Amino acid sequence: MTALPPLSILDLAPVVEGATTREALLNSLDLVKLADELGYQRYWVAEHHNMEGVASSATAVLIGQLAASSRRIRVGAGGIMLPNHAPLTIAEQFGTLAELFPGRIDLGLGRAPGTDRPTMRALRRSLESTGEDGFPNDVLELQSYLAPLAADAVVRAVPGQGTEVPIWLLGSSLYSAQLAAYLGLPFAFASHFAPEMLMQALQIYRATYKPSARNPKPHAMVGLNVIVAPTDEEAQFLFTSAQQRFLGMARGRRGKLPEPVPSMDALWSPAERMQVERMLSESIVGSPDTVRAGLAATRERTQADEFIVACAVHDHALRRRSYELLARL
Repeated sequence: MTALPPLSILDLAPVVEGATTREALLNSLDLVKLADELGYQRYWVAEHHNMEGVASSATAVLIGQLAASSRRIRVGAGGIMLPNHAPLTIAEQFGTLAELFPGRIDLGLGRAPGTDRPTMRALRRSLESTGEDGFPNDVLELQSYLAPLAADAVVRAVPGQGTEVPIWLLGSSLYSAQLAAYLGLPFAFASHFAPEMLMQALQIYRATYKPSARNPKPHAMVGLNVIVAPTDEEAQFLFTSAQQRFLGMARGRRGKLPEPVPSMDALWSPAERMQVERMLSESIVGSPDTVRAGLAATRERTQADEFIVACAVHDHALRRRSYELLARL
């Protein structure tokens, strides 16, 4: 039987239909405590903006609360969208977190804005920055602020300097895989929503990896949607919430996470169904036996060093149950 890699959690702090943003944030604080007790490796939250159904926009603030609510588990960003920020600001934020929670903070970086163009302007005040094009230089600048202080440094991050917060690169294309390999950084692929280039990205990352002092070997983490329930039928029913969310994205609408429905047949066209199923193809949904078999097959196919699992379930108690069942596999 194929051994499963370490499991981590990606939490988008989902705001569900019929509930409030405050409830979503309190649910995340509850879930990180459970993840800590169950032995999960990491608990990451992601930066998104102008999305009614995602409450993790102030990512560093939420990470501080999550770390304070847990004892052992690593907590971090999966990720910070670096083009939205000055590298010094992120170094100070995560340096502060690292000083408060030593050895427990991760910093995953993405090069996409994580939002729409008007919101990008509201975040940055100007779109004249290099944005995604300047991402490699921004990563290097951020690394310098977290590294031991250089003798010729004019600007320092306080807190931040010398904390050496582990940096990951995140991506859904070949670009970040190539950059992570070139810089000798761990890499996480966002196959939970953009799976098309997963295998090619992993191959490029491993084949071109340049060892670094902190990371002598490549480390690839694969994002998956996983829902575990006592039966396949119940798990598939719960999965319709995620399917409805992705159907809304395909139609240009981003709302709160919908309640599950008995059937998706009346909600989507054949073309929309194909599009949603393609986006969600790296999903493992079912009973514990079904999910274990699916995870083992995915490990065999990808040789992932770690899985990071998203679980878009409307009912928080059932989301907790899914992670409990998953931890026991």
